[in-house]
Amino acid sequence: MRIDILTVLPKLLESPFNDSIMKRAQEKGHAEIHIHNIRDYSTHRQKSVDDYQYGGGAGMVMTIQPIADCIEKLQAERTYDELIYMTPDGELLEQSHCNAFSLKKNILILCGHYKGVDQRIRDLFITKEISIGSYVLSGGELGAAVLVDAVVRLIPGVLNDETSALTDSFQDGLLAPPVYTRPEDYNGHKVPEVLLSGHSANIDEWRNEQSIIRTKERRPDLLD
Repeated sequence: MRIDILTVLPKLLESPFNDSIMKRAQEKGHAEIHIHNIRDYSTHRQKSVDDYQYGGGAGMVMTIQPIADCIEKLQAERTYDELIYMTPDGELLEQSHCNAFSLKKNILILCGHYKGVDQRIRDLFITKEISIGSYVLSGGELGAAVLVDAVVRLIPGVLNDETSALTDSFQDGLLAPPVYTRPEDYNGHKVPEVLLSGHSANIDEWRNEQSIIRTKERRPDLLD
């Protein structure tokens, strides 16, 4: 999979993709992540990428020219399965989105900034608008990092144990059950006996019950 990210703050995205699973995914050749500085495409003498809103109002708006030029250059080199815009008014990111995106070959992600991008960029280029929550960040970069992490880890070969992702929260519409490791007894707090039994069917049944209980308590909306 190839992921191209368009941003005005490329340095903000260096760390998330240069460590841990994201780093290994790139080293193994499972994912390519390319960061593009939108300012490099500005024809403005000062490399400006924003301007005042038509109609007045506080906050600047990202202009069409540098974004369009960057997207069109990349589109001339390859076909993109999705062109995603990170924005607070987009669809709330769900595991189902991540599952679907992980099957794509080429994805482009545009990070919003200031008051957002000129609406015509969204109308002409964007195929999917995504939000990571009902709150506003300074820009779309952190949201893009969350999206890429959630998607890339699902690509076969990225995780050492590929079945791990299949048992994560939300994959089956439920939250994951409690998990335990050594020691068996910590100051009188013991691991549930069923997990020590070696009886796979009983363990699976316990985990499913715990998932339902935890989901009812913490995210009852998922059961609806």
